[in-house]
Amino acid sequence: MTQRIQDLKKKATLIRKLIIEMLAEAKSGHPGGSLSSTEIITCLFFHEMKHDPKEPKMPDRDRFHLSKGHCCPAVYAALSICGYFPQEELMNLRKLGSFLQGHPDKRTPGIEVASGSLGQGLSVALGMALAGRLDKRSSRVYCLMGDGEIQEGNIWEAAMAAAHFKLDNLCAIIDYNCFQIDGRTEEIMNLEPLVNKWEAFGWHVHQCDGHNIHELLEAFAEAKTVKFKPTIIIAHTVKGKGVSFMEHVVDFHGRAPNEKEKEIALRELEDISKEEDLL
Repeated sequence: MTQRIQDLKKKATLIRKLIIEMLAEAKSGHPGGSLSSTEIITCLFFHEMKHDPKEPKMPDRDRFHLSKGHCCPAVYAALSICGYFPQEELMNLRKLGSFLQGHPDKRTPGIEVASGSLGQGLSVALGMALAGRLDKRSSRVYCLMGDGEIQEGNIWEAAMAAAHFKLDNLCAIIDYNCFQIDGRTEEIMNLEPLVNKWEAFGWHVHQCDGHNIHELLEAFAEAKTVKFKPTIIIAHTVKGKGVSFMEHVVDFHGRAPNEKEKEIALRELEDISKEEDLL
């Protein structure tokens, strides 16, 4: 398992490099939440989920839905590394005619449903989970949400329904980086006590460090053992994780790095890569 965790850490660092490169090329996009969700996406696509780029529509595949669609650079990077499309395509992010738009699009290989209208993703995942049960599939459904996003009422309607229907094939994750576009979540609309809220809605709740691969793998493994209720993983993360001048900086919620910032960020990430190689 130790080697597996090291491999996943290296994948996460590679994804961060690709995020910086594609956003700098596009000159627009959302680095903060893409970087904060990197380990979550890495664990899902390279360890947890059953999927196959050679057979992307296999009926029993696990489904992933990115509710906070503006953070798609992290997912695009993961999909390219998995082999859904060539890595060079990442540099076409947000370009006219590209299948890699600023929010996920069904034209993109590996994307299940278009997303980005915040607050709607858990309802989509709920529908997928219900369909899987009706079809008697073994597949699981994973939905990644932003913390600012869960201030919206639609999330809580879906939360109520998922518990009502006892959807133990549904696992939601909150990227709890404590920032949204206008500032800190606690100042815009305080989410706490967050654990109590989800428990009150009938969910199994697991909290973890969203940058700790071992803790994330344990959380996903535990979710598979829970019966007759959905699971929510509250992953505590850092906005802009991995790039020192982006961490905890609200400006980088939706501002791409310029050329100078790109070079600094890539140097920092390269130093992390070298440290990982020594382990």
